Amino acid sequence: MITIPYVTALTTYFSYGLLFAFGQLRDFFRRILDWWSKSSLQGYAPICLGLEDFYVRRLYLRIQDCFNRPISSSPDAWFDLVERVSNDNNKTLNRTTRVKRCLNLGSYNYLGFAAADEYCTPRAIETLKKFSPSSCSSRVDGGTTTLHVELEKCVANFLGKDAAIVFGMGYVTNSAILPVLMGKGSLIISDSLNHNSIVNGARGSGATIRVFQHNTPSHLEKVLREQIAEGQPRTHRPWKKIMVVVEGIYSMEGELCKLPEIVSICKKYKAYVYLDEAHSIGAVGKTGRGVCELLGVDTADVDILMGTFTKSFGSCGGYIAGSKDLIEYLKYACPAHLYATSISPPAAEQIISSIKVILGEDGSSRGAQKLAKIRENSNFFRSELQKMGFEVLGDNDSPVMPIMLYNPAKIPAFSRECLKRNVAVVTVAFPATPLLLARARICISAAHTREDLVKALEVISEVGDMVGIKYFPAEPKKQQLEGDRVKLE
Repeated sequence: MITIPYVTALTTYFSYGLLFAFGQLRDFFRRILDWWSKSSLQGYAPICLGLEDFYVRRLYLRIQDCFNRPISSSPDAWFDLVERVSNDNNKTLNRTTRVKRCLNLGSYNYLGFAAADEYCTPRAIETLKKFSPSSCSSRVDGGTTTLHVELEKCVANFLGKDAAIVFGMGYVTNSAILPVLMGKGSLIISDSLNHNSIVNGARGSGATIRVFQHNTPSHLEKVLREQIAEGQPRTHRPWKKIMVVVEGIYSMEGELCKLPEIVSICKKYKAYVYLDEAHSIGAVGKTGRGVCELLGVDTADVDILMGTFTKSFGSCGGYIAGSKDLIEYLKYACPAHLYATSISPPAAEQIISSIKVILGEDGSSRGAQKLAKIRENSNFFRSELQKMGFEVLGDNDSPVMPIMLYNPAKIPAFSRECLKRNVAVVTVAFPATPLLLARARICISAAHTREDLVKALEVISEVGDMVGIKYFPAEPKKQQLEGDRVKLE
């Protein structure tokens, strides 16, 4: 868990308190002015009301230029960012015709497939001509093409599972699957920092939900023992089934799941394991097969493998892989399969082609080179950031690198100053993270060259000094060390 320095926590609380106080003061005077003006909605309750609305109006809108930035090119290592202007203190942003060429440190383009690819792109274009952009139907009606069948076989073989089912949206894969698998009388034990799609899916299932400390197997075992001993609320009957839900790489922390220990505990207590590999599949492991391959866990020990195609494969959608019985059941019971439009045929072809490149079935070694490059880039960038004195979360081999900002004033300052220097970064704050733990999330790609990374490091270091987010002493450079040795001699 993150340990926040006392002074940093104090100043962060003070900053939010100041923003809250001035926001409430402005709302008070606004209510006085509105009392004199006639409203066309007299008698209606405000449609937007509460702390969420207050947060949006008085905090988010001040810095909304740091978010939702439109681009006008593919999300490659460099992209074209459309500039925006505001004439009403950031309440509304208007796009201009000016475009800025920026280094992309925000997209999930882990293996570089989001841009035009010599193998994938021609096949996707041919599929577009043959099948059209959309199937215009759900899978059970007229939305299952030969490509969907091929894709599901391809995914199952890639993951080492008996069968797989694919969906048109990654978020829906979690939020629609969990309510189908779990229900009243079932128990979901979820990591405290699981993605919002898992949280919403668990809540929608009607199952009892318990949370264990982030990536802490010992606490997971404690929760499992307690819940098995107590049973269901009020009746104390045994649970119908228990499922432990974790992520391969946590999207806001960049940490690898402690999967071997978690699987061992789940086996001991006869609990199912649900693994979300949205950020790990294709990005880690010797052949890109995710954290199971990286950490030496047999995929047979993970009951349900979930992942998305939006990160490493340059496409859209998500998948569930497991036993044949599980997948057949989902095909009859899952609303996302029964009612939602099936994944776009060109998007399906993009996934199939990218998996073939990763496995070397395109007749080249580009897939292996991409995997080696993303690993090398990620470890180099993380190491250099830490040497500079930044507080960087996550583990080696993870392409997700959060840099801690903490103070709300540093969120827009860091983002805007990086953009001035043609480096586009993603900043993340409450409610996506806890209130005190604002951060900049860097996503590294195999498409980045060493020159790109060096430029990014120079800019981030310069801005870090300016904003004051180097919370640790920087390591002395080699040249400086050699100079000190000469002086001593």
